[in-house]
Amino acid sequence: MITKNNMSKIYTKTGDKGQTSLIGGTRVPKYHLRLECYGTVDELNSYIGLIRDLLIDNEPLQSDLFRIQNLLFSVCTELANENDTKAQVSSVISEDAIFFLERRMDEFSEQVAPLRNFILPGGHPIASHCHIARTVCRRAERSIIKLSEEAEVSEMLIKFINRLSDFMFLLARKILKDFNKDEILWKTDL
Repeated sequence: MITKNNMSKIYTKTGDKGQTSLIGGTRVPKYHLRLECYGTVDELNSYIGLIRDLLIDNEPLQSDLFRIQNLLFSVCTELANENDTKAQVSSVISEDAIFFLERRMDEFSEQVAPLRNFILPGGHPIASHCHIARTVCRRAERSIIKLSEEAEVSEMLIKFINRLSDFMFLLARKILKDFNKDEILWKTDL
């Protein structure tokens, strides 16, 4: 685990035998469900960073994604914390974060055509990355829900991750519209 005191060294050698520490000090195997959860959220955060970097000419979307990345880092911290008390877990994601995603999705929805068919991922590289982020987000959600059956997980955190996958879907659609690209409709008659 990296702390402020040892951030100059990335390697600690404490995980060389397949274990790591949760926030709080408990040693667990690296395949522990908490690690699966926050590792998947970290993967999602990396994809969102890539999308943000690709949107070099769109400061508002870059700003949205930067905010989301910071929230996801907080989500990772919560998931890595072995303290399962409701007081601890309720403080990381607020209703504000969820409203932020919902507001932006409402704005995106006004900019794209109503959805009348299933669409396939693709159409533009940035939109494709959004779909990858969406599917990683859904995987994170499944792991987090599984964790919530064993440990206390904030309902706000679960709601945020659920909304974020919808956000990524709508962002992919918005990007296709912004780049004047067509959505790829699912065809069953091929």
